[in-house]
Amino acid sequence: MLAIDFLLEHKLLFTALIIVLISLIKQFIISTIRGDVAFLSDVQRKWMSRTKNSIFILTIMILFMLWQTEVSKFALSVTAIAIAFVIASKEIILCFTGSIQRASSRSFVIGDWIEVGNIYGQVIEHNLMATVIQEIDLENGQYHFTGKTATLPNSMFFTYAVKNHNFMKRYVYHHITITVAQFVNLYPLFPELTTKIDGYCEDFIEVARRYNGVIEKHAGVDLPGSEPHIHVTSGPTGEQNVNIMIFCPTERAIELDYQIRQDFMEAFQQRFHAQPKS
Repeated sequence: MLAIDFLLEHKLLFTALIIVLISLIKQFIISTIRGDVAFLSDVQRKWMSRTKNSIFILTIMILFMLWQTEVSKFALSVTAIAIAFVIASKEIILCFTGSIQRASSRSFVIGDWIEVGNIYGQVIEHNLMATVIQEIDLENGQYHFTGKTATLPNSMFFTYAVKNHNFMKRYVYHHITITVAQFVNLYPLFPELTTKIDGYCEDFIEVARRYNGVIEKHAGVDLPGSEPHIHVTSGPTGEQNVNIMIFCPTERAIELDYQIRQDFMEAFQQRFHAQPKS
């Protein structure tokens, strides 16, 4: 009793002890969840995030109960300062409300691939103030992690649309554009090129069709399909752009991109730049 009375009389010391104790408990729980693995799974990330958020809320509640009397007196005596504080903390309030908006709309969860503004990445943590993502080079069609970590304030969700690219973790609509400066008839090259692309996709095409159907059912829209598509468009200065789209496993997109470009260039070279016989 004497110790409790002493701590209640010295609230700053009591507050410090509470924060230290809660921090130690949080570190113990986080270490237990993490274990000895080198790479965290999505389930581990979710539980770590839930633990951090729950402990943060618990800490705020305990400290508020401890300092409730002082806070009430302060709020009553400095109303004008409180109003100024609210105005000055607008960004913090937007972060809190952005977190509520994310949770209510279920726009993404930990492990999803998302796009916010011009930032792409996999969500590894989110809390009341910010969302942390591992950046992915989706903009350049590479689908690999860049090694950079981006922390997005939740207020961004009111400014930028959040695009969920989670289905791209397994399969992706990969677009290939090849520019041809000459104005020649390219269509005779396409039957053979399509046959080669079909050969590259043969080992996964059935799975791709099923996965494409799952995405269509989930999204409720008619998607392009799992078969390769080839079409030609014209550029502003008369060049021809050969546009190829394939639906393939994400980890194989770069490999297939290289093979298809090589096949097209070899066919183009053979047809239009063959050396004349002497």
